[in-house]
Amino acid sequence: MQRLALFDLDNTLVNRSAAFRAWAHEFVADHHLDDAALTWLLETDARTYGTKGPFFHAVREAFRLDQAADELWQQYRQRMPELVACRSQDLEALRLLRAAGWRIGIVTNGMTDNQHCKIHRAGLNTLVDGWCISDEVGIRKPEPAIFSITAQRCGTSITRGGWMIGDDPILDVAGGRRAGLRTIWLQTESTSWPERQPGPDNTVVAVADAVEVLLQTAMPATRN
Repeated sequence: MQRLALFDLDNTLVNRSAAFRAWAHEFVADHHLDDAALTWLLETDARTYGTKGPFFHAVREAFRLDQAADELWQQYRQRMPELVACRSQDLEALRLLRAAGWRIGIVTNGMTDNQHCKIHRAGLNTLVDGWCISDEVGIRKPEPAIFSITAQRCGTSITRGGWMIGDDPILDVAGGRRAGLRTIWLQTESTSWPERQPGPDNTVVAVADAVEVLLQTAMPATRN
């Protein structure tokens, strides 16, 4: 198997949940709302993640705001990429992975400008060989084609195998498996494994841990 590692972006390489919490605190302060509003934003986001158009119509109605939902949405889209970050331990782990001869890619669902900004803001653009954003190619995870395109942008073919690492059991793990990849599930506080869903090859709690798994799999066997 070739040394190819594809990573999800949101809540894998960057902490999207923490960025949203930071945005929600700012939003509540800017609009002079209370703690109950903050709780509502966090809980509603968890239910509507990935569908922010309807989310901001609900926000406008819930808090009786004068701004149009589309204006709120655009302000959110501008601010959110500025709030994301990648842990320093994870950045260093990616450097070690590349130094060990691995090709690294990012495969993510989302809007092109937002995801590009996150990748550059977090400093990931200099540490990976390529990336693929669903909005850009018109294909979303878990469709196998988006994993294949990402591998091509990393200068290789997915037919030679590799790994997919991400936090979503369906989009990342099941999708990666359908594309012929081995999988590592990055378990977070907000995710649990679905019943009757086949498990990943490995489970970790941080990107640095996933990199350690990858480096170990590539080590030559020692003789007794």
